[in-house]
This record gives sequence, structure tokens and C-alpha cells, in this order.
Amino acid sequence: MFEHISVNQNLIEMEYAVRGKISQRAAELEQEGQITIACNIGNPQALGQKPITFYRQVLSLLEYPNSITRERELSRHLNTLELSVDSYSDTVLNYAEDMLEKMKTGTGAYTESKGPLFIREAIAEFIDKRDDSDAGSGNGSDPESIFLTNGASDAARRILEILISDKSDGIMIPIPQYPLYSATIKRCGGTQVNYFLDEDSDWSVTSEILSESYDNAEKSEINIKAIVVINPGNPTGSILDEESIGLILDFAEKHDLAIIADEVYQDNLYGGSFTSFAKERGTRNILLFSLHSTSKGFHGECGHRGGYVEIRSNPEVNKSGIKLMDIFLKQASVSLCSNTIGQCLTYMMATPPEKGTNAFALYASEKTSILTDLEEKASMIIAAFKKMEGVKCFGRTGAMYLFPRIDHIPEGTNDFDYCMALLEETGLCTVNGEGFGQREGTNHLRIAFLPPITQLQEVLPQWIAFHNDYISA
Repeated sequence: MFEHISVNQNLIEMEYAVRGKISQRAAELEQEGQITIACNIGNPQALGQKPITFYRQVLSLLEYPNSITRERELSRHLNTLELSVDSYSDTVLNYAEDMLEKMKTGTGAYTESKGPLFIREAIAEFIDKRDDSDAGSGNGSDPESIFLTNGASDAARRILEILISDKSDGIMIPIPQYPLYSATIKRCGGTQVNYFLDEDSDWSVTSEILSESYDNAEKSEINIKAIVVINPGNPTGSILDEESIGLILDFAEKHDLAIIADEVYQDNLYGGSFTSFAKERGTRNILLFSLHSTSKGFHGECGHRGGYVEIRSNPEVNKSGIKLMDIFLKQASVSLCSNTIGQCLTYMMATPPEKGTNAFALYASEKTSILTDLEEKASMIIAAFKKMEGVKCFGRTGAMYLFPRIDHIPEGTNDFDYCMALLEETGLCTVNGEGFGQREGTNHLRIAFLPPITQLQEVLPQWIAFHNDYISA
């Protein structure tokens, strides 16, 4: 009988707290008939956020092209007053028809390993428009430097897989961080090098913080290859300003490090402003990987796994005469291509409906509504923190999360115990701070501010009562 097997030890040791023991306990409670609220993960549509109408209408036509003719006939027999929000406008029909013509083989066939050129061209134009860059200025985006991926997580995995060759290869990551990075570094057999963000200064980063981290790793004979930056931050929600981005660019240039810029929350600003690393890098010779996704922002299309990585700089690898882009292409080719529906959504993210059309008016209205709703829900939770003894939340609101510090924890307990008890008492599923990394002696939790407002109105008073009872025990 086959009773034992030897497997990759890195996978045994790998941890991913977002779907860890607290989440697993929530699933058990659900099976027992209890209602839980999944605030452990940034999964908007699972908590009731409606898809953007334009995206889903176009996708339905792409998946079943015969419906384009049918919808055109239907619209001819209806006057404007009879058209409902579910009706397919000429803008939507023309958009889908144009996409199908450019795709040539529809959504069921493999594409180029990088992704279709027309989609990569659209992404490059999106980047240049976002960054106020001129494609001919030397700081523009190149479609050939863009790879479509199965979400930003897939892009991060590909990058780390290429950079890490053995245990001595180190990757600097912010603490707290999104555990995708710690888990993937572990899986690839590299070394995680922490740099601790300054919580009391709104999760800021300084030259001293970066240098201390780098110097300590160097003393341990760690060969640091790259630094990860998450902007806006996950789990902290912090938003980097131009000065901080410039500081990190200077640091990377000084130490010849690649930068992995996770920028998937660039639409989740709530009054703040976003500056990309690509824009601030300019024409400096710094290897930059920029990640974006259709899962976050106002799109919320997590399950469709759409995303891309843009690579700026193309150095030779291992003194072999082979360029980095060639390795990326070889790596992408092994998987043949990313999924085509994710590719299509990434194209739509980069190329929304044309202004002045009914389709754009609905799209813009839904976008505004989603982002306004997210901001209101974040404000509700922050207000609740003020009624919880010893809870502090630093930094401005960005991304989809809050990461409060819990200063009063009963002796002999920690933030894992707190979050597990919170789940059992209220059904609210969060992630304890240790799952993201934190300074020793502190306790935090991360909550995604995604549940419907009515659900928050019900559960927040329960959380306040639970908290004040728990810490006084």
C-alpha cells in the first residue's frame, strides 16, 4: 500500500494566512449552518458587488458570437423608450464585434503566449495615458514588454521563479505584506528579507529602514535580487507619494536591485492620488516589473483571473547572451497562454467604452457607485474602531483593507486567538496580523471593507461589544 511520499519541503513549510486556519474554520461553521462574513479576502463579488454591466455584456457576446446578430435584430424592433439596462446598445455590439475580429480565433483557442498583440497595444496606450507619457519620448510603454497573465498573482509567481535560483537569493518585502510574496519566495526556495514599514508614521518607508534591512541581509551573505513594493498597500491601505517612490528607486539603483511594483489597487484611492513606479522611473536603467489586475479596483473580476506584467529594461541573463524577455517568453510558452476571458477583461479595463455613449454613462455611473460605496464602508469600520478600547488604525484609506493595531490583548493570547474568537462570536472572518508579518510584540488584524452596508450595520455593533468584552476578560 502507498503510505508515504517524499515531496517538496518548501510546499510543506509554505503558509498563506488569507486562506488559513481562520478561513477554514469559517467554512466549517458554514457547513454547520452558521452565517459567516468573508472579510478575510479581497473578493468583492462574493460579498455582493455587482459586475460592471459593460464587461459582462461584451463577454457574453464574445462567448456566443451568434447572439450579436440576434441582439441587433431585437434592437431594431424596439424604440429607445423600450430599451432596458439589460439591452445591448450599438456601442456594446460594435465593441464585441471589433474584438472578435481582432482575436480571429475567438475565446476558445490558444493565443500568443504573451497575449494578443492588440490587447498588449491597448495596455501600453492605457499606461502611457495614465502616466502622461509620450510613446516616442523614451519613457513610453512597449507592447512587446507586456505579458498577459492569469491575474497579478501569476505575474508575481513568474517573476520570483525567474529571479530565485537558490536559498542565498533574497527578495526584500514590506512588512506587513501580502502573503502571496512570502509564500512564493518559500515555494521557490529563496530567502525572505523583511523591511518594516513605520506604522506610527502612517506606514511610511525611509532610507534608514531600507538600508538596515539590506545591510543585515548582506552580513548573512544573502544576495538580494529585488525589492517588492505594494502601492496602494495590502494590508495597510497606505498610498506612496512621489518622494517615497523616488527614495525606493534611488535605493534600487544604488544596489542594482529589480523592483516588483504591485499596483493592482491603483483605482482604490478614495480621494488620494496614485503615481506609478514606471512614471517616476523615467529613463533610468532600473529593472522594473509592474503588475496590474482586473480583480481589484472597481472591476472585482477575481474569478476571471485577468492581469498583466510590464517589464522595463531587458538585461542579459547569466552572461549567456540571452535576454530577460526571452526567458519570460520561454516561461510563458510552457503554459501556452493565459486564459482568454481574463485577457478580454484586461483589454476592457484598458479600453473602456467611448465617452458620450450610453454604454459609457452606465459604466461611469457603476464605477463611481462602487468606489463611493467602498469608501463609505471603510469609514463605517473606522468609526467602529473608535468605540473599541485600545484599537488604532494608521494611514490613509487605500486598497480594500484596514489593518488596525490592537494594543490591549489579554495576557496569554494573541491576534490569532482574537480573530478566531471574533469569528465564533460574530461570524466575521478576518485575518490575524501575524499572517502578514508585523513587529514583534504587536497585534493586528486585516479586514476587507467589502460586505454590504446593511450587513456592516448589523455586525459592527456586535464586534464592538465582543471586543470590549474580550479585552476586559
